[in-house]
Amino acid sequence: MSASAIHSAEDARRLAKRHLPWMVFDYIDGAAGAETGEARNRAALDAFTLRPRILKDVSTRSMATTIFGAPAERPFGIAPMGMCNLSGPGADLMLARLAAKHKIPHGVSTVASTSLEKIIDVAQGQAWFQIYFSGDGTGTFKLIERARQAGYETLVLTADVPEVGRRPRELRHGFKMPFKIGPRQFIDFALHPRWSLTSLRAGKPKMANFEMPGYDFNRTESRAKANWDTLSKMRDAWPGKLVVKGVLDVEDAVMLQNAGVDAIQVSSHGARQLESAPSPFAMLPKIRTAVGPDYPLFFDSGLRTGEDVLKTLHAGADFTFLGRILQFAIAAGGEAGLHRLWEVISNELSIAMAQTGLCDLRHPAQP
Repeated sequence: MSASAIHSAEDARRLAKRHLPWMVFDYIDGAAGAETGEARNRAALDAFTLRPRILKDVSTRSMATTIFGAPAERPFGIAPMGMCNLSGPGADLMLARLAAKHKIPHGVSTVASTSLEKIIDVAQGQAWFQIYFSGDGTGTFKLIERARQAGYETLVLTADVPEVGRRPRELRHGFKMPFKIGPRQFIDFALHPRWSLTSLRAGKPKMANFEMPGYDFNRTESRAKANWDTLSKMRDAWPGKLVVKGVLDVEDAVMLQNAGVDAIQVSSHGARQLESAPSPFAMLPKIRTAVGPDYPLFFDSGLRTGEDVLKTLHAGADFTFLGRILQFAIAAGGEAGLHRLWEVISNELSIAMAQTGLCDLRHPAQP
């Protein structure tokens, strides 16, 4: 394992590319189309600069914050990601333990490799359940009720996938969920024996949340029937906090706020759905202006460093979520690699706070 070699998210990605089968790496790393959407968001993040300040006593700094009134040790959590155990056996539970340790939310994907009940137990309650509306919604509402019974208090509706986006890199490898192994995949795995042997011992990754009567999940099943009435029914069915993820339009954001949604997550799904979508980072301040200063606004997509996190807080987010870079860290160095990258991001943020004159994150906006 290569945990000690991780000094940045890019290090984790480079090592993961070396260790993972090509099919798995491109599934995690790939974006929609020619991947210009991902590049556009990265360019927007890079163009945003922080204001260095000097001669301020920043010897004592805190990265702690609150989310829905609960304390969190960091202003970043774990975005929901499907089939995480492809990055390494037991990845879902590594993420759950990280969430419990730092008291940050772990977004549990509908297509997680581990059951939603097991994850919230290991996360010691620090877990949110992410849901897709699929087909006619029958299975969706069964999963919502199951999450409620398991003790989840926050539901995240991912709304930006009416149809699954085309990601050529994974299509070229014949990637499918449920996971299937053909001749092409067999050769790929044979050329990456470390991953293959550890995964073989652990058993083939599966979508654990669909091992329930009356729900046969199809990843490519249309999610296009969801509408504002669907959201209203979901709001009525869910007694806890309801977050809508995948928002990139100001008008949609205002409508969600008026519909009683508790928070909005500005996101392009990691640029994995609509290649021509606007940069979520560029849309964040516009949506913040539209919903007002006090409405909870979260962000994910393309964050790679602690400075990215600080930029996003400056741009209007209350809280951020990290995604594929955490899977890269697991692929690079297992659970030790995950904790190593977490500390790297934390150190980057703390140093950026010092260099910009911040002791805490209560009022990060720059004049």
